[in-house]
Formats: sequence, structure tokens, C-alpha cells
Amino acid sequence: MAEKVLILGAGVAGLTSAIYAARANLNPLVVEGREPGGQLTITSDVENFPGFAEPIAGPDLMAIMRRQAERVGARFISGEAIAADLKRCPLVVDLGAQKLEAAALIIATGASAKWLGLESEKRLYGKGVSACATCDGFFYRGKEVVVVGGGDTALEEALFLTNFCSKVTIVHRREELRACKMLQERAKRNKKIAFEWNSMVDEVLDSNKDIVTGVCLKDVKSGALRELACDGIFIAIGHTPNTGIFRGQLEMDDQGYIRTLKASMSTTVEGVFAAGDCQDHVYRQAITAAGSGCMAAIDVERYLSSQRFCVPEA
Repeated sequence: MAEKVLILGAGVAGLTSAIYAARANLNPLVVEGREPGGQLTITSDVENFPGFAEPIAGPDLMAIMRRQAERVGARFISGEAIAADLKRCPLVVDLGAQKLEAAALIIATGASAKWLGLESEKRLYGKGVSACATCDGFFYRGKEVVVVGGGDTALEEALFLTNFCSKVTIVHRREELRACKMLQERAKRNKKIAFEWNSMVDEVLDSNKDIVTGVCLKDVKSGALRELACDGIFIAIGHTPNTGIFRGQLEMDDQGYIRTLKASMSTTVEGVFAAGDCQDHVYRQAITAAGSGCMAAIDVERYLSSQRFCVPEA
């Protein structure tokens, strides 16, 4: 029997859509994916999610949201979607061990930050290593930080961080930036921003303190190594939306973010909706993911009520 609503992903967007869909008597089924809770499960303190006067740990926030979704009637299963057939009615999602059918599908699979691939980077994540200046910049007031990257994202992060930090050093492996000219000019005019050209981060240093104390830079031309003291490092080399199984079935931008129709969370396929970081490459915040999850659930309820999959009254 087909599900009324199938939700892929249990991050902020997926859980919010589950809460709203459950309250609309849609009995949603949530497939948790390979990272239940999404990116917030590897975030230490969250200070910018409305409703919490004191900082809350990312995993704690996600646990609360999951309990709330369960309380109002959402159901959860473990698994990861490995394929989908969006041309059929009902829609089909393949989890490997089983195939699920649904009248409506909300894709909330999120996006994954691109990392440098260093063991020290992974070990010190949340201890001075971050991929989101908007999320964590507040914690670096009066401190010196490093931003890795040379595109629009890196410069936007660096410029934002100058609102808090005493110094921001942009580390780029080339001699020129890839960012748009406007951002380049703003960054080069900002007295708080310095540049390390033809350099890459070879190691994140902690001086045995289990917190970032600097980075080891490698000159990409000479191979020479040198240390640069800093209090934090922001990796800004981009994100990858987790949308690979939908390529060729949904309209996406060049980076793989799902396109949604104007003023809705509807995709280019009837009955398929997207929310959160898999479709948002601009804001990428927990609160905007929650908002889009709410919108997707409301769009789904309206869609189902107008189709033959009508929702019976309670």
C-alpha cells in the first residue's frame, strides 16, 4: 500500500515537514538517511535558532525535533534511498532492502560541506573547525581566523567574519581569486582581511590543547611549510547537494540543487517537493530549512487534497 507522504531525510527540513504533515493527518513516513539529524548533529552550540534563550547543542536540538515529530504521529524507518522512479504513479523510492511507494514525496536530503580531507580537520570539527561563518562566527569575537577558499562563498564568509574577528586570513591555492569582482574588491579593501596566496592547509594544529591554535600552510610551488597562528578555521570550498539519485528526473541547477517552482516547494515533477539544503544554495541555515520544510508539508497537503489521493477527514 502506498504511503500518503514519504519524507527523505531527518534533518531540520525533514523533521519540520514531518511535524506539519503529521498534524495535517497525513501519517508521514520519514526515511532517516545515512546522517539522521543532518548537519546539526555535528554542530556544538546553536545560538541562532529561535525559541532557545540559551545555546543548545546541535544533537540535542535534533533529538527534541524528532521527539516532537513522533509525538504528533510521524513514523520513522532507518535506511538510505539508493534510487527513485518519479515517472510512476505512485512514486517509487528504492531503499535497497525494500521499495516504498508514495502519493507524494518530500526530498529533504540536505547538502554536505566539502572538506579538505585532513584527519586533524575531522578531529577538531566543532573545536575551531567550521564550515559555516553565519553559524559560528559569533564565537570568534576579537579573534583571528583563517578562511580556506577563493570563490564567492569564501569571500562572503570572510567579509561576514570581519564583523566579529580582529583578523581574517584567506588561504587560496592560486594567485588570483575565483570570486566575482565585486566581492574581490570588497575583500581587498577591508583592512581586517589578509591573503595567503599559492598556499594550502597541510594540517590543522591544536598544540595538544584539543582546540585549534593554528594551521600549517604548504606553498604549492616550493612545497615549503610554515605555521600560521589562528583561533579558528572556516572551510569554504563549497557544498554538494545530496541529490544524485534524482539526476535526470528533476530539474536542477549546475551544482545539483533541486529547482523548486516560484512561491512553492513544488519541483518540476508532480507530487514531488523539495525542502532544505538540497534546494537552497543561498541561505543554508537551520531556520530557513525549517521554514521550507513547513512550506513543503503545506504544499503536499494542498496537493493531496486536490488529487484522487484525498485525505479522509479525521
